[in-house]
Amino acid sequence: MTPKDFFNQYPLFTSQEYAQFLAKKRHSGERAQEALLSYHVKAGNLLRIRRGLFAVVPPGASPESYSVDPYLVAAKLVGDAVIGYHSALAFYGKSYSVTHQFCVLTHSRSADILFREDAFRLVLFPKALRKKNQELFGVKTILHRGCQLRVTGFERTLVDIFDRPDLSGGWEEVWRSLESVEYFDLDKVIEYALLLDNVTTIALVGFYLEQHQKELRVKDSHLAQLETRRPKQPHYVDKQQKSSSKFNPRWNLIIPVEIIEQTWKE
Repeated sequence: MTPKDFFNQYPLFTSQEYAQFLAKKRHSGERAQEALLSYHVKAGNLLRIRRGLFAVVPPGASPESYSVDPYLVAAKLVGDAVIGYHSALAFYGKSYSVTHQFCVLTHSRSADILFREDAFRLVLFPKALRKKNQELFGVKTILHRGCQLRVTGFERTLVDIFDRPDLSGGWEEVWRSLESVEYFDLDKVIEYALLLDNVTTIALVGFYLEQHQKELRVKDSHLAQLETRRPKQPHYVDKQQKSSSKFNPRWNLIIPVEIIEQTWKE
């Protein structure tokens, strides 16, 4: 494989992947690797995303104006990257609004990473999943532009979004985005919600499914499974909207009026 073949196969790659390629070509020294990468960056063949991460610039394109696929960047930022939350819906074409923030689930702690107009937020896998070694529950591996990406499936994404709505652009964005998904495997939704083991999240998922019982063909037995794990005491869904919230006795949640009435539809 020549460098051109490597660049054709890997539109975005890490320095470690390039080192493995050079090792096969018997150019395995660190200096040789750095020199070759620097040469291709200066020649306009590569664009440095961050330290150790490079994008291939197609022939005839300018490194300054070439648009790099943000999902490839997200998938390559860390070795265990999983695209999740609102970013997963956006990847599937189900987000209501265009976003320039991309959420990556990982074991790594890091500040937000900026590249041009995009911000990549590294979020730790939920503690409950880490304890049970279930970080990859409901995660799909998808081939995207020649690269393998790991993305949370619709069922996990629904629950994760209600677990961390702060990562999803507000309640209107959450509702409108989820409502564009035509089908959920409800057994898997419930299994994951219970696995995540957050009573507020479980109840909020139950409330959402109850609101969409007809469209999503939600059975009473589905809701009953979630209802048994609702909070024992009333919980606020959004503490910043205490004054404009109402109590829902079935789920023991104090829910913002804008969610209950979906005021954005007005």
